[in-house]
Amino acid sequence: MPTRVERRTVDLSRYPDLVVVYLGMRVNRITGLRTLIGFGPKISNSVAAQPDGLLRHENFVFSLFPMHAGMRQYWRDMDSLLRWTRSDPHRLWWKNFLRDSGGTGFWHETYTIRGGMEAIYDDVAVPLGFSAFAPVVPARGAMFGAAHRAAAQAAQSDPVVPESELYG
Repeated sequence: MPTRVERRTVDLSRYPDLVVVYLGMRVNRITGLRTLIGFGPKISNSVAAQPDGLLRHENFVFSLFPMHAGMRQYWRDMDSLLRWTRSDPHRLWWKNFLRDSGGTGFWHETYTIRGGMEAIYDDVAVPLGFSAFAPVVPARGAMFGAAHRAAAQAAQSDPVVPESELYG
């Protein structure tokens, strides 16, 4: 006997500046497995600290071989997300990762309710997401920081780690 579908939606009117970010880490070399597993507790502790503006955090697995894990986060607004990324421990994680990816590739794609989108792909071995269909360009200059890529009008628009620290 057919069952009637209970169809629902959400009222996002209380979140006029909502930001959704998808993040992923893919193992490129066997040493990357240790790097990926090592981030699990760090991320769990960070989420448990309930950073201001984080509305929801969800973990998932894209694939088992090669291992590719990810998460989705919902933030109240871009300023909250950027403020958290510029604080410790995130700032230190990011700085260390950009110096040595530890056998992994990392990416994120950010979507704002107001229509902005941006992405970064660091040591990602295969095209995925936007990079599978849009031209890929070096993340240098104005394209180095997420706020600039998203054309966000955020209070903190400097990158998490200055480009000059990594590339002189």
